[in-house]
Amino acid sequence: MASESNSKGELAGAGPNGSEIPLRTKESEPRGSGKMSPKSPKQSISKSQEKGNLLAPQNEPSSSTPKTAESRKDSPSHLPDFVLKRNQLFDELKRKHDAEILEKEHPVINVVLNLGSDRNGTPVPAMPVAAKAWESTPASFLKHVNKDISSDVVVAKVDGKELWDLNRPLERDCSVSYIPFTSPEGRNVFWHSSAHVLGEAAECHYNCLLSHGPPVEQGFFYDMAIAGGQVVKESDWSPLESKASKFFKEKQPFDRLHVSIPDLKEMFGYSKYKMYYIENLLPPEGSTVYRCGTLVDLCLGPHIQNTSKIKAFQIMKNSSCYFRGDKDDDSLQRIYGVAFPDKKQMTEHKKFLEEAAKRDHRRIGIEQELFFFNDMSPGSTFLLPHGTRIFNALQKLLRSEYQKRGYSEVQSPNMYDSDLWKKSGHWQHYSDDMFVLDVEKKKWALKPMNCPGHCVMFGHRERSYRELPLRMADFGVLHRNEASGALNGMTRVRKFQQDDTHIFCTQDQITEEIEGLFDFLKCIYGLFGFPFRLKLSTRPEKFLGDIATWDIAESKLKDALNSFTASGGGQWELNEGDGAFYGPKIDITISDALRRDWQCATIQLDFQLPQNFNLEYMTGDTSAKPKAALSDERPIDGAAALTNQPGPGRARPVMIHRAIVGSFERFMAILTEHFAGKWPFWISPRQVLVIPVMPAVNDYVLEVQKLFKEQKMYVDIDLSGNTMQKKIRTGQLQQYNFIFVVGAQEKESRSVNIRNRDDQETQAKGELVPLDEAIRKLKALKKERRLVNAI
Repeated sequence: MASESNSKGELAGAGPNGSEIPLRTKESEPRGSGKMSPKSPKQSISKSQEKGNLLAPQNEPSSSTPKTAESRKDSPSHLPDFVLKRNQLFDELKRKHDAEILEKEHPVINVVLNLGSDRNGTPVPAMPVAAKAWESTPASFLKHVNKDISSDVVVAKVDGKELWDLNRPLERDCSVSYIPFTSPEGRNVFWHSSAHVLGEAAECHYNCLLSHGPPVEQGFFYDMAIAGGQVVKESDWSPLESKASKFFKEKQPFDRLHVSIPDLKEMFGYSKYKMYYIENLLPPEGSTVYRCGTLVDLCLGPHIQNTSKIKAFQIMKNSSCYFRGDKDDDSLQRIYGVAFPDKKQMTEHKKFLEEAAKRDHRRIGIEQELFFFNDMSPGSTFLLPHGTRIFNALQKLLRSEYQKRGYSEVQSPNMYDSDLWKKSGHWQHYSDDMFVLDVEKKKWALKPMNCPGHCVMFGHRERSYRELPLRMADFGVLHRNEASGALNGMTRVRKFQQDDTHIFCTQDQITEEIEGLFDFLKCIYGLFGFPFRLKLSTRPEKFLGDIATWDIAESKLKDALNSFTASGGGQWELNEGDGAFYGPKIDITISDALRRDWQCATIQLDFQLPQNFNLEYMTGDTSAKPKAALSDERPIDGAAALTNQPGPGRARPVMIHRAIVGSFERFMAILTEHFAGKWPFWISPRQVLVIPVMPAVNDYVLEVQKLFKEQKMYVDIDLSGNTMQKKIRTGQLQQYNFIFVVGAQEKESRSVNIRNRDDQETQAKGELVPLDEAIRKLKALKKERRLVNAI
């Protein structure tokens, strides 16, 4: 199974990496954390609340005549009582906390500043600094840092692992590095803090109940419930932006405080949304809250120092969504925004959005008649003939590489008995994301991934070490029950196909297999001009298996990564503690023409599934016995049965999950936007258009089409009554790679006048090329899968 989208987590704000909480919202949150869903606020509200105002504070009387938004002020005297009481409790707890910190001992600690490189790429030496526990903050060391670095700093990182507020006192010996806005982590923290400012403005403007506000790919949003069913209007944007601008000028600090569960319930008892988070998502020891101006919010942080860092802020759009993505839950209002540390970046961002809109795969897909969607099957792509041509070209590419690289293509069932998913462990952790069916009084499910089926295929007969590595490739149809609000063109769908492969190998073969996959990545991504980065994620806190096995696996992955770097493949990153529970993994991120990052490929080692399915192979040990005979001799209560370990002469294979393009639908969307609909010749659904100058040469046009079609090229002709110039213009708009214009001269000389889509010099009058030469050159262009559209 290949994971293509990062799970996001947020606690009514955002987590340590600025990600969103695993609650399902209508638009952007992933489903299925693998746990049973706790009761939602809709299910737990009291009868009196059902009859009255659902948005009224639980401990406050509701007002039958709420104030209009225009009459509300954001000064403390005009804030609602629930805000005043919440903030008063925060102030009391903060004073108590600060007093306790003052009473603590402040011993000297060893702190080293790791400043990375300057703007010229020159490494900056590590710098030891004098520091005291519970007193010195990362911000206090910025005076030692060159302004070229410090001016762009958003947040700190402690020991290379934990993001840390610049104003938060350090607690132990540690190393400190600084994260700029230009990094993904820095951008997430900055946008997360900007979301809090949006939340503060919304709370002041609407007296609303806030749900949560995470950073997202192009900014941030905040969800809220407004009394009386009021909806956000575009006319509200300007007043909200004005309030936010005022908050920036006030240099409001972000104050962090850890609060116990009882105090959190008292602080946020007015909001059923916050109470949901507190009662269902928080650990027993409580969690942190942050104050920014008049807003106090549940949040894991971290944040920027103060609001003055935000120099440009704009609301981009608003919409409605369901709390938790459940249509039976409350309908909320969602406001999207974006912010930057300087106005120039906002200007550049708007230009980027304009270019991204031009390249939007949903628009190009309709214009080029590649695909469409229909409400009769939401989240399922209707691939039209021209879109199917692209799909087939991608599969043909992969199949040709499979043949070279020793892969065996298989086909596995689309639907399985739930017993299979229970055996694999997916039923316990993933059933909410499956399409489940009742068949003959049993539960079945459409497959969301291929790995359990491939385990069945490996284990259906005796296996020998001589068969390993066994590489199973499967293009089978998959279904995942994504929330309707999470669906997004072809990048997030319910029905899709992957270049899914599972490699069964010995531990000694891991390094070689991974190196082979790196070469595969270079081959495929190089064809499309995608640079890519590798990130190794290691053993998490909760893991299956023994540490020794993990250490061996991680060591082998590092060896393969180092070998890749040594061969000129670029540096790789270490992401400690973020591996899957069943094994370490390598995430591969590609960068498109707009410098946007996409994760398509993944390489994951898995020790757990082979154990769950009791997969074994016979080693070279001559004392090995057939599996059936061995199982007959094993006592049910014996040690081998208890530990589920292979017997003498037998071993457990390692399973490698891998995908390179990932979902074909998603990869097609990425390619559409990467090329802006101008497809390379070999994958283009419209390769050649032949246009006659006059009806007298129509027979030659048909002959040219026939000859090129015999070479398996996509060639169209235009024999309509339109003018030649209109025919050429139509062909240009449809992004044909080459337009052949033929007249009496071309017919007589058996040649074609070629206009190259990407060569402006050929547009006025094309290049006259003999027909045989044109066929030969275009055959070579297609066979070699060249990126540049030139003959």
